[in-house]
Amino acid sequence: MGIVSVLFGLGRLVVSMMAWFTSTQLYPLLQWLWARFLILRRCVQPACRRLSVALGWQKDPVRSIAVPEETDDEDSDPVRECPEQVRPPGHTDRQPGPGDIPGRAGASAGELTDDESDEKADEGEYRVETTDELYCGYDSTWETEENQRSPPRGPNRRSAASRSYKFSRFESAAKDMQNYRHDYPNMSQHWPGPVSDDKPNLNFYLGWKPSQPDGIYINTFHDEWNGNYYALEHVHTYIQWLFPLQEPGVNYEASPLTKEEIQGFLNNSTMKENLLKSYTLMLDFYGIKLCDEGTGEVKRAHNWRERFNNLDNHSHNNLRITRILKCLGNLGYAHYQAPLVHFFLEETLVHGQLPNVKESVLNYFVFAVLDRKERRNLLKFAYSKYDRQDEFVWCPKKIQRIWSRPQAQQGMKSF
Repeated sequence: MGIVSVLFGLGRLVVSMMAWFTSTQLYPLLQWLWARFLILRRCVQPACRRLSVALGWQKDPVRSIAVPEETDDEDSDPVRECPEQVRPPGHTDRQPGPGDIPGRAGASAGELTDDESDEKADEGEYRVETTDELYCGYDSTWETEENQRSPPRGPNRRSAASRSYKFSRFESAAKDMQNYRHDYPNMSQHWPGPVSDDKPNLNFYLGWKPSQPDGIYINTFHDEWNGNYYALEHVHTYIQWLFPLQEPGVNYEASPLTKEEIQGFLNNSTMKENLLKSYTLMLDFYGIKLCDEGTGEVKRAHNWRERFNNLDNHSHNNLRITRILKCLGNLGYAHYQAPLVHFFLEETLVHGQLPNVKESVLNYFVFAVLDRKERRNLLKFAYSKYDRQDEFVWCPKKIQRIWSRPQAQQGMKSF
């Protein structure tokens, strides 16, 4: 009984100390100190690693990443290292730029492809003036050949429609998405902290380094977290590792993606295969199934009702899906963006599912698509299915009037 009494007394003492600790100002102070410690650790860790390598205490695994050399030999194409991945007709591995026109890659100098000729024919009709009441200076979707290389312009409010809350939300989101599509022209403004130079994202995706702070390797995520919906919902430090971006997230121990890492990623089939596994893992979490690895076509999974309910009731997943779409665009799967966005547009606007996701689909998901022609087609589909077209703010009024023409006049011509 004496031992039990002592243990019971110690337990009461610990509980009392914890209650006092959380009720004083020491708790937020220590939280602040811990956050500063993590930042300091990120500053010092790369230097310590380089010192260890220089002294011969450990090997530098990053230098062993095999990056294929440029050669004229057709067999050296790095895409051929992944034979099971089918490439859709006309698909190239070059990441489309913010003003790219599909079909341009591969054309000789001075030569116009069929798609480019159609685009030039539409330039006059679809050119949007800054006086349009729903013109958004951060949206490059309607840029034409003569102004598509110009820097993003600021907001220019003109009417009650453009001053609406809905348009303001869109305009705020458009600024972020335009920055992403233009490859972060002001990169220093987005990541004021230290950037690790030991390629942590490559090491993680090659299976050489675990995520931080969870300490989980990429294969463990794919093998043990697949279907673990509780962990995928409630743990918030893994998404920055599975889908790295050139912008920071809420996990201080995950490094933003660098240009060098992107190039190494695109040239390594192992990492691209692992990214595909990460994508299918998260699709399953959202009740979606990848049906075609070549085109990126998706459909509802067997448990879609349960997963849709979870998605609709946890809004932070909208941010995760935006991150996933951005990552696909950066790391070789840009052709997967439009099929996933179209799926969400159809579910929200046609089938009436995911009401709490609809605004994010229109404000963020659509404008994460790098291919400008695909982005236009997605907006045209969204406009045609939107229940109150007079409240549609995601494209200029001039474009809406063109889309509202009778089918006989319009010919239902896609961009």
